[in-house]
Amino acid sequence: MPDVTFPSGDLTLAGTLALPDGDGPFPAAVLVTGSGPLDRDSNTKKLRIDVMAQVATHLAAHGIASLRYDKRGVGESEGDYLAAGLFDNVADARAALAALRERAEVDADRLFVIGHSEGALIATEVAATEDLAGAVLLAGSAQLGRTVIEWQAAQVAEDLPTAAKVIMKVLRQDVAGQQRKTLDRLEATTDDVARIQFQKLNAKWFREFLAHDPTESLARVRCPVLAITGAKDVQVPPADVELMRGLVPTAFTGEVPADVTHLLRRDPGPPSVRSYKQQAKRPVDRGVLATISGWIGPVA
Repeated sequence: MPDVTFPSGDLTLAGTLALPDGDGPFPAAVLVTGSGPLDRDSNTKKLRIDVMAQVATHLAAHGIASLRYDKRGVGESEGDYLAAGLFDNVADARAALAALRERAEVDADRLFVIGHSEGALIATEVAATEDLAGAVLLAGSAQLGRTVIEWQAAQVAEDLPTAAKVIMKVLRQDVAGQQRKTLDRLEATTDDVARIQFQKLNAKWFREFLAHDPTESLARVRCPVLAITGAKDVQVPPADVELMRGLVPTAFTGEVPADVTHLLRRDPGPPSVRSYKQQAKRPVDRGVLATISGWIGPVA
């Protein structure tokens, strides 16, 4: 799996090209990670979820090449993560696709984009403007960004331990209400980076994400789409898969696998972000991986 670099505007981004055994050219996919300072494998120092590393390994075993890359300002990629907006990340995904298209090992007529979480939003934007063989949206949303974040807050509030709920009630605090105030402050910022509650935040990204409505881009997608969101996702509404079905004008396959979480792990327990560290120790669900490679196979 050779390390590669490619330009995105004035920056040089770094990634890994995963190739199957045998002779090409191979069908290939750009892999786009979720939100946060994630490296090419979907990992941060605090949490290693390894989603795209496992997707790449699975694809290669099934004859499909892939390119995954560190976000700008992360790992070996140039740039400033905190100063990057949502549409800077879209530009980087387009640059990765252009770089993949030029590889001799790749069949330029069989290119895909696969995105997870924020990466699914980015994949949608790319699929609305590029000629692709298909787009895979893992834990993607189909609603205004602010609506999705407020939905997340409601799930987290329900997920609080009983003792914490009692304390919040006594203090007359409300998770959703506190978050709304923070989002209002972020929307009012003008700088790329803002300090809120003593923490530096990527304010440009938040402004663009909160205002972003993916429905228009979903309606302009020019290739077949596979959308998978786990029934136990607490960061993206699983019902958004059906919203996508009604918006995408091309061939659409949508699945909401039972017991699968936002981390694409199978978890028999109640939906919860509190179990993420334990979930991350398990592999990405084999059924999800098989669905991706099986869906790409007939198209390729």
